[in-house]
Amino acid sequence: MHPILKLVAQRLALGIMLLFAASILIFAGTTMLPGDVAQQILGQSATPQALANLRAELGLNEPALTRYFSWLGGFLQGDLGTALTNGRDIAESLGGRLKNTLFLAFWAAFISVPLAIFLGLLAVRYKDRWPDKLISAVTLTTISIPEFMIGYVLIYWVSIRMGLFSSVAIINDGMSLGEKLNAIAIPVMVLTLVVLAHMMRMTRAAILNVMQSAYIETAELKGMGMLRIIRTHAFPNAIAPIVNVVMLNLAYLVVGVVVVEVVFAYPGMGQYLVDHVAKRDVPVVQACGLIFAAVYIGLNLVADIVSILANPRLRHPK
Repeated sequence: MHPILKLVAQRLALGIMLLFAASILIFAGTTMLPGDVAQQILGQSATPQALANLRAELGLNEPALTRYFSWLGGFLQGDLGTALTNGRDIAESLGGRLKNTLFLAFWAAFISVPLAIFLGLLAVRYKDRWPDKLISAVTLTTISIPEFMIGYVLIYWVSIRMGLFSSVAIINDGMSLGEKLNAIAIPVMVLTLVVLAHMMRMTRAAILNVMQSAYIETAELKGMGMLRIIRTHAFPNAIAPIVNVVMLNLAYLVVGVVVVEVVFAYPGMGQYLVDHVAKRDVPVVQACGLIFAAVYIGLNLVADIVSILANPRLRHPK
C-alpha cells in the first residue's frame, strides 16, 4: 500500500476510535449527573407511581450498557431521540440550530483566516520592526481577553454608542442575506478577534522557521526579493502547520461558540445546549455533545490528512 494511503487509513481509524471513546464519555458523564430526570420533569409534587411509570417509559430502569448501545445505534441511524422538556424531535430542532452555528462560523472564518495569514506574512516581512511589534501586541491583547468581555465592549461601543449594528443577533429564514449579516456582525467581530491571534502567530512562526533553511539563503544570495522569497519558497513549505492551526480554530468556531451565542442570544447549537442543560434535558445534552465532538474530531482529521498530503517525501517516496 502507498505510504500516503496507509497513513490516511490510520488517521481515519483513529478518528473513529476517538469518536467512539467520546460517545462513551458523554453518555457516562450525563448518566452520572446528580438528580432524578423523572423528578425534574414531573416536579416535586409527583407521586411515586407517576415517577415509576415515567422512568419505565424513558427506559431509565434498563442497564446503562443497554441504554448506551440503544442511544448510539439510534444516533448512527439519525435518530437523536426526543427532548424531555417539550417532547419535540431533537434532530428536527437541531437542524436549524446547527445551520445557524455553521453560518456564523463560516463568516467568522471567511474574515479571520485570510486576515490572519496576511498579518502573519506582513509580520515576517517586517520582522522585529514596528509593524511586526504592533501586530503582535494587538493580537496578544485580544487573545488575553475573554470573549464575553470582548463581546460586551463591542456591544457598548459599536451598537449602543455608534448605533451601527444590533446588540442581539437574532436571525430567521425569512431574513435576507444582508439582514442576517447585519445581525451577526458583532458576533463575527468577536470570533474573529478571538481566533485571529493564534492563527497569525502560528503563520509567523512557521514561515520564520522555513526562512532559516539553506535554500532560502541561496535565494537571497541570488538577489531574489524578500516578498518573492516568502511567496514562492517560504509560504508553500510552511503550509502544513498553518493548515493545522487553521483547522483547530475552525473547530473552535463551531464547537467553542457557546459563550458568544449566549451573550448575543444567537439561535445556534450553543444557546440550545445551554438552555437544555439548565433544564437537565439529558438526551439533548448528549446529542449536542456528540455532534460537537464529531465536528472537532472531523476537522482535526482533515488537518492531519492535509498535512500528510502536503509532505513531498510522502507524495514521492523513493
